[in-house]
Amino acid sequence: MTASAPSPLVDWTGPLGLPDFQKITDDTFEAAFDACFVAHDAEIEAIAANPEAPTIVNTLAALELAGKPLGRVSAIFWCKAGADTNDTIQALERAISPRMARHYSAIGMNERLFARIDDLYARRSELDLDAETARVLELTWKGFVRSGAKLGDADKKRLAAINEELASLGARFGQNVLADERSFALFLDETDLAGLPHSLRSSMAEAASSRGQDGKFAVTLSRSILEPFLTFSDRRDLREAAFRAFAARGENEGDSDNRGVVASMLRLRSEKAKLLGYPSYAALKLDNTMAKTPDAVARLLDPVWEKALEKVAEDQTELTRIATAGGLNEPLAPWDWRYYQEKLRSERYAFDEQQLKPYFKLENVIAACFDVANQLFGLTFEEKMGIAAWHPDVRVFEVKNADGSHRAVFLADYFNRPSKRSGAWMSSLRGGWSLGDGSTPIIYNVMNFAKAPQGEAALLSIDEAHTLFHEFGHALHGMLSDVTWPSVSGTGVSRDFVELPSQLYEHWLTVPHVIEKHARHAETGEPMPRELMDRMAAARTFGAGFATVEFAASALIDMAYHAAEDAPEDPLAFEQEMLARLRMPDAIAMRHRTPHFAHVFSGDGYSAGYYSYMWSEVLDADAFSAFEETGDPFDRDTAERLRKHIYAAGGSRDPEELYTAFRGKMPSPDAMMRKRGLG
Repeated sequence: MTASAPSPLVDWTGPLGLPDFQKITDDTFEAAFDACFVAHDAEIEAIAANPEAPTIVNTLAALELAGKPLGRVSAIFWCKAGADTNDTIQALERAISPRMARHYSAIGMNERLFARIDDLYARRSELDLDAETARVLELTWKGFVRSGAKLGDADKKRLAAINEELASLGARFGQNVLADERSFALFLDETDLAGLPHSLRSSMAEAASSRGQDGKFAVTLSRSILEPFLTFSDRRDLREAAFRAFAARGENEGDSDNRGVVASMLRLRSEKAKLLGYPSYAALKLDNTMAKTPDAVARLLDPVWEKALEKVAEDQTELTRIATAGGLNEPLAPWDWRYYQEKLRSERYAFDEQQLKPYFKLENVIAACFDVANQLFGLTFEEKMGIAAWHPDVRVFEVKNADGSHRAVFLADYFNRPSKRSGAWMSSLRGGWSLGDGSTPIIYNVMNFAKAPQGEAALLSIDEAHTLFHEFGHALHGMLSDVTWPSVSGTGVSRDFVELPSQLYEHWLTVPHVIEKHARHAETGEPMPRELMDRMAAARTFGAGFATVEFAASALIDMAYHAAEDAPEDPLAFEQEMLARLRMPDAIAMRHRTPHFAHVFSGDGYSAGYYSYMWSEVLDADAFSAFEETGDPFDRDTAERLRKHIYAAGGSRDPEELYTAFRGKMPSPDAMMRKRGLG
């Protein structure tokens, strides 16, 4: 965009340096993208055609700082595409995704530009580079090579076509899942609600009302409603109907069916890997991670899987006992496990999830998140009312350092709605770095919690409270970024390291001091009774077998798809064959079945990378032990090392080097196994 053609998508004139969302309309995106692609192409051409010898400033830094307008437009667009989409945005997403891939393929295959980067990389030992700059140069050079810079013309053309088609398919996959989620609602009457707690009934009433069914109660495919419904509903027939709809997302025939999309994506990914000289797509994706190889991932997942199967077999015996006593004369099915597991929890620990829920009011959990960040890192959060964002539900906070100086802007979008894709995530409108004019972070979290009726407090389950802490841990990784180079700021780290700051942050939710201060009853304001707190702590690893099998099955299938030298012709048949080989229990389903496995197929983010949650869990279990060893979960020296080497460092150094700088050593999986209750 040019000064003569200002756009609210590029010229961010809102409060706190935000975009002025009130001036942004959906019909402005296409023209803005058009102008920004042209402007970015001109910047790239100027770098590539520079007659001066390549330097860090005129080549590497110039490349890192190019494309700011395109970055701004893209940040707003992809935010809306995930958090508040509509037909116009979805149509543009289908058009922009392949165009974006084509644009960046051209940059990655630009021979003159790569020649300049290659020249710098060849002379890197002579350039007296600091450690961060040397790492950025290496990552940039490898990125060009992985983008096809060294391929012949025909292979470059084919790779660009593959990237473009994969981008189109990824956009289509995500939109198909959202379409199936939007189209389903199981409307119930008062007589259908046996076993359901008040808070869930309220959320279901709100969901029905928002869909024009006042007086009814809706089971939707949002996990914040579906999972508690499967846990508490006495109506097995309704649990089955809801579960089957959830499991069938992306597999319903018609326009939203993802089976053909997956088959095409796997085939194209396999072809792409071979073009780039790798035996499989997993080998390509893992080359730049901590794990490095599929075999290393297997060495982590396989022992955990076997332990989890043993635990599930023990639990299934107990669940069957309870189910039989309750009159069930059939084998347990996937829509039964949560229901009878909750009864077993109550039997063993004399409490159920619903006794906890009033103590996890959304506002209190948010306050706990902020309080922990203050105690660890000195941050404060001030809510700014009346600032418009992409939806009226979005809340805006200014984040300040301990000395009162501005640190970041944090936006939070907590509630489920039909225009939002499922799940929870962190992203940024702008990252934090010091290169050039510098940039302060604008970070956001998106959740899908059930909205309470007007006048009632939104209550979270313990799992949802963990989700909020998890995503806020990602947000802190972005907000605390203290690096020079944009490409390694915040969460710009390897996929199997990026979950460390988020999963580690979850530990502080259940620190006794935090629970005592913030777990207050939504109606009375009374703190959680010590007896209930102790029972909750005793039940910490309850259900570990189920949770691990659910997760690990998805991780193993993801890796099996992408570690194969040739893509399967029928992915769902392959999925079933693999599950049979793994001895997957019939009564448990994968957390993410293939047709709706958005982590892996709605884009490229976690493809051959879903294992990374568990890889990072090895690190986070050990990392929290560093605080436990001091006897203080907020030990000042440990917190400062954590800030410096983990949250602020981004990808400025190798992840093993960063972790070792914090902890003094790399961990073994033992702490993770104990944390999960499998050790």
